[in-house]
Amino acid sequence: MSTVLERIEQSKIVAIVRLRSYERAIEVANALLAGGVTIVEFTLTGEGALNAIRETRAALGDKMTIGVGTVLNAEAAQASLEVGAQFMVTPTICPDVIATCNAAGVPILCGALTPTEAQTAYSLGADMVKIFPARLGGPAYIRDILAPLPHLRLVPTGGVNISNARAFIDAGAVAIGIGGNIISEQDVTAGNWDAIAEQARSYVEALR
Repeated sequence: MSTVLERIEQSKIVAIVRLRSYERAIEVANALLAGGVTIVEFTLTGEGALNAIRETRAALGDKMTIGVGTVLNAEAAQASLEVGAQFMVTPTICPDVIATCNAAGVPILCGALTPTEAQTAYSLGADMVKIFPARLGGPAYIRDILAPLPHLRLVPTGGVNISNARAFIDAGAVAIGIGGNIISEQDVTAGNWDAIAEQARSYVEALR
């Protein structure tokens, strides 16, 4: 297992940062770090995401593991590699992204929903499978998938909150993906870094 994958499994939390603009990416990352979250995914849906990855990695070094999300094709994957993304996440099964990551030795968390999709992602080379949106089945669904497919490393995302985070891990997920429940656009715009840190800390404590 790669060092990055080990970090994800140890931390159990992937903080998903999805903003319209990433001008304050380093401040966001520092706030998450203050709350104990060390794995961050910047999605490509916002302006300046690639630059945010480069600058945040330069600023924080080994203190934080920085990945990229919403990677939909090989071109985006290659661009992400060039700025130093340490892992990639797709919302759906994207074979060319998986192949690009495998060739570069960079971990890939591939999006899926059904057991068939999850196994397909694994067969194509996905290191972990992001079950999205996890709210549709809840923790019991994770347990049901793993019953016949125990080799899968699942990361439920979409619908994970402070009330059910522990239940997803107890159901067998190796980690959880959390977005707006930790980092809201409003808090970033207002510079409410203490609020973001506190929200991050609450999830870290819930999973201890």
